[in-house]
Amino acid sequence: MKLNAKFISSYDDYKKCPENSLPEYAFIGRSNVGKSSLINMLTGVKNLAMTSSKPGKTQLINMFNIEDSWILTDLPGYGFAKASQSSRIKWGRMVHDYLKNRANLTNVFLLVDSRHDPMKSDLEQVSWLASNGIPFSLVFTKADKQSVTQTNRNLAQWEKVLGEDWEELPKSFTTSSESGKGKEELLAYIHEINQQISK
Repeated sequence: MKLNAKFISSYDDYKKCPENSLPEYAFIGRSNVGKSSLINMLTGVKNLAMTSSKPGKTQLINMFNIEDSWILTDLPGYGFAKASQSSRIKWGRMVHDYLKNRANLTNVFLLVDSRHDPMKSDLEQVSWLASNGIPFSLVFTKADKQSVTQTNRNLAQWEKVLGEDWEELPKSFTTSSESGKGKEELLAYIHEINQQISK
């Protein structure tokens, strides 16, 4: 299924983002987590988000209108070691300002590489989102790159670590940009939230 997805524009400051009444969903994760590939898979538009073998490709707030019913926001990745410290600080401030202040931000999809145990930078993002009261879900990427057993083991590690501080774990999805796994579940979740908002 291909969605009607239109690129709106790129911004270096949330204050420059256009006012919009549509619900907004932000996608964020470590550099090289497969964010662009997931966005392209989710929308069915091959080159909607630019993919690159070089991490850190996304450096601005990139916004897309999806079906005239919601906004997809592609945010710069974190943990990109080859970027200068000043650049990383600038991106981090830009992203956090957007996440804290964007009025119609409805949910953040925090992408995590399913091949790894919980990483410090990902856990820090979880903690930051939670402490700022920002609704978020976890999206485990690249599930096709390993066995189902290994994926389940790593997800169990996440549940164990988060379970130490959380009574109720955040909503999570397991995805593969190669096979399309998780696409229907993610889109159904977004549709469900949109339906609740419109009531």
